[in-house]
Amino acid sequence: MHEGSWGISHTRVPTESRPGHVALIAGFYEDVSAVAKGWKENPVEFDSLLNESKYTWGWGSPDILSMFAKDVSGDHVFIHTYDADDEDFGAHDVTKLDTWVFDNVKEFFRAARNNQSLFSKLNEEKIVFFLHLLGIDTNGHAHRPSSREYKDNIKIVDAGIKEIVSMFKHFYGNDGKTAFVFTADHGMTDWGVHGAGHPSETLTPFVTWGAGIKYPQNVSTQQFEDAFLKEWKLENWKRQDINQADIAPLMASLIGVPFPLNSVGILPLDYLNNTDLFKAESIFTNAIQILEQFKVKMTQKKEVTLSFLFTPFKLLSESKQHNILRKARSYIKQRKYDEAKPSRLLQYSFVAIGVLVAFFLLIQAYPWTYYIYCLLPVPIWYAVLREFQVIQDLVASLLSCPPSHFVGYLLVSTLGIEVLVLSFFYRYMLTAGLIAFAGWPFITQLWTRAKRTSLNWIFFSLLLAVFPLMPVVGRKPDISLVMTAGLLVLLLSLFVVASLTKRKDSFVNEELPLHLLQMLSMVLSMYVVYSTDNSLLKKQGLPLINQIISWIILASSFVLPLLSPPILFERLFSILLSLMSTYILLSRGYEALFPLVLSCLMFAWIHMEQETLQQSGVSCKQKVNSIQFIYNTDLTQLRQLCLDDIRRAFFLVFFLVTAFFGTGNIASVNSFDVTSVYCFLTVFSPFIMGALMMWKILIPFVLVMCAFEAVQLTTQLSSKGLFLMVLVISDIMALHFFFLVRDYGSWLDIGTSISHYVIVMSMTMVLVFLNGLAQLLTTKKLTLCGKPKSHLI
Repeated sequence: MHEGSWGISHTRVPTESRPGHVALIAGFYEDVSAVAKGWKENPVEFDSLLNESKYTWGWGSPDILSMFAKDVSGDHVFIHTYDADDEDFGAHDVTKLDTWVFDNVKEFFRAARNNQSLFSKLNEEKIVFFLHLLGIDTNGHAHRPSSREYKDNIKIVDAGIKEIVSMFKHFYGNDGKTAFVFTADHGMTDWGVHGAGHPSETLTPFVTWGAGIKYPQNVSTQQFEDAFLKEWKLENWKRQDINQADIAPLMASLIGVPFPLNSVGILPLDYLNNTDLFKAESIFTNAIQILEQFKVKMTQKKEVTLSFLFTPFKLLSESKQHNILRKARSYIKQRKYDEAKPSRLLQYSFVAIGVLVAFFLLIQAYPWTYYIYCLLPVPIWYAVLREFQVIQDLVASLLSCPPSHFVGYLLVSTLGIEVLVLSFFYRYMLTAGLIAFAGWPFITQLWTRAKRTSLNWIFFSLLLAVFPLMPVVGRKPDISLVMTAGLLVLLLSLFVVASLTKRKDSFVNEELPLHLLQMLSMVLSMYVVYSTDNSLLKKQGLPLINQIISWIILASSFVLPLLSPPILFERLFSILLSLMSTYILLSRGYEALFPLVLSCLMFAWIHMEQETLQQSGVSCKQKVNSIQFIYNTDLTQLRQLCLDDIRRAFFLVFFLVTAFFGTGNIASVNSFDVTSVYCFLTVFSPFIMGALMMWKILIPFVLVMCAFEAVQLTTQLSSKGLFLMVLVISDIMALHFFFLVRDYGSWLDIGTSISHYVIVMSMTMVLVFLNGLAQLLTTKKLTLCGKPKSHLI
């Protein structure tokens, strides 16, 4: 429910220990000839996950561990077993079979810290730890699964696993590179036996978590014939059943080793949290590996069968094998990962529709533009119907939702979109939206969970709501407000410096000089604005020294944030200081206060989102103050999208619109005051002046996107999922503006209606650019004194 994926593993008869473990670790179902040796010896040699690993350490029963250590290639599988006589059904306490494993594993890792050779091996990649826990099985045979001894043994195993997992994470420094797989070789009947095919014998648990595993997926409906979901109270957590032999290729994929040679398991892609390319390449390799076994088996069969009696499997003839593999490889190269081995019926149907439409247009002798209009929907609807399963899931989810909830979500979504559309015409709609945002903590119970954070959110939401009510920028210049903004930033900087000095011992020596330099930059910006304004009022022109200082501050604003530590709060504050120094130089009135208030609201938003995530049951491993920006996102830390993510995407779009219209900008050239660049130049230069005004417009956007980088990081949200949701929101808005485009009236009315449409349509592309810039500002780390540049991975 918090950090793993789960399902039921379906085993095969005979449900005995040896065939079960062979299926789990080697990926195939044991030949029945093994019964002649009591399911304890290898009737034939076979490959396994342990053999493919760099190193394997195992603890447990000699009956199980020895068969995987025997005949392995190389000296890399190390087993630790208790005496076979300890497997006594009549013993007073057989839980010692499990506690022996836990105790020996803990002692092993304690000893490793004083053994350099062992410690080095334990820090290699592609290693396996195999803990074989026999106590529950033994207690089940001796006392039956309904007994107190059996249930007490389960509690001991649960506690032992919790302790072992904690020990692993501590030993490896919480590096997040360990995957955990928990399952069983077979089940057991109520009367304490196994070996046959009763569901209680063939159904076993499968739970996996950690590196490379998807996070829990909350679903509304699941289609299973059994009643386990209701019995276990897991109806809303996605269950993904697998065959027992599929576990071997999954484990091989998780640690990056070849699939076991004899495995017939199919890699369960739904468990993997990785890129589509990785999944496509992995399943392609899996298919080739199984195909090679088919070829060998066919060759063996052909050699012992009379030629006229041998009938090859026609669906996998050599030509068809080659054709299937070639097409699959081609699709992967074209990044069409979902199309490997696709059905052609849908594709042929749409080709036929396209031909019919083109033929009809040809008969009517329509101009070529009609072909574009009429044929473009054909590939688009083909792409939509290819995702029919997603549409089915969406419809099923909507149908399972209570009508009142569905209507409520629909109304809220519609209202939110309409507020965004109306804000392009009436800026005060942004005020209404921000006031509504202020009520968010009260309807989500965040008010009772995090009052201080909620108060910050409410205060800054209401404060930001004032700005859309202010007049358009440039109509009433007021340098005193610009000075006030600079002073507030300096006061905030002093507070932050004092706070960091108390919290971090290394701050004074390592980071304080940078903060002082940025504060000096702010002081110089205030001086330049005040001095330049006085000089221009006296008609003495722009002082050269002021011009030089302005350009130096502008250039340094791109570099100074990259010198700060990539710790989330410190890097964001450094970005704010640098960008505010530039924004002060470009301000003429109340707009100088806008980025400061907006940034304060962004900091509150980051904390609110983490509180929301914790409230929804998703584990947050770090506090906001200790999280670091990373250059390459660890895919294993990402999670599935949920309903709250739609709200996050809407918040992002709303804040971006607010960043533009909040300071009085309108979608017209006459809203941009040229006097805002007088600290940099006064001689008319359209390109330089236009670039400076554009940067002024973009600064609030950059602050929002840097904050959202932090939101993505703290909530483990995928950038791809974000862009898709923003694309949907902007497309819905674009439909509104498309029908509002005017081809009559004044040039201003026509131009404004077109610019509205273009702004919304280009929102996704602008978002990609801003996201790249925000990633550069948040993750890049520069070092002085000739040290190399480095990324924090």
